[in-house]
Amino acid sequence: MKTFRENLIYLSLTATVVVGGYAFLRYAYRVMDQMPFTQEIVLIILGTVATVLITAMLLNKQTEVELKKEQSIKFIELKSEIYMDFISHIEQLMLDKAVTEQDHVRLQFLTHKLAMVASPAVLEQYQQFLEVFNRSARDAALDRSEGSAISTALAELTVKIRQDLVGELDQNGVYDLATINQQVMNNARESYNG
Repeated sequence: MKTFRENLIYLSLTATVVVGGYAFLRYAYRVMDQMPFTQEIVLIILGTVATVLITAMLLNKQTEVELKKEQSIKFIELKSEIYMDFISHIEQLMLDKAVTEQDHVRLQFLTHKLAMVASPAVLEQYQQFLEVFNRSARDAALDRSEGSAISTALAELTVKIRQDLVGELDQNGVYDLATINQQVMNNARESYNG
């Protein structure tokens, strides 16, 4: 909203300079014909003022775009960090083959972190992952079949995370989303069975 007001101010100043300059120029042509170069000096001044105003407006817009880009980059970095932290935590649980009370507390806080940055599709899939995870971790130990169920649920969640982080790149790429999703699921099954 602030930049819109600033742009409106610059636009009105430019319009004022152009209209005022035109009126002054008409006056200068009629009244100051005796003085050489008067018209040229007025044109130079008007051109300079208009150039300064237009440049200020363009720089203002460029700064706004750069700030939005910077915010986007920082948000994606934060999002990636939280996603990677979550996957690392699940990895540690799978390696330990046990789920302690501390692990549940850490997962609760990771859930809150995900709620701050994840897309709605990721949050929906995360809910399904939690259902599988909680069902598998009821007895605090993770056997092979429970690990397989968690791995499959995590792969489905990973697909949504990937779409959240690089979905636009995938849409513009050579492969379609269904192919990428299928490849992620195949890789997860193969890595767990391997």
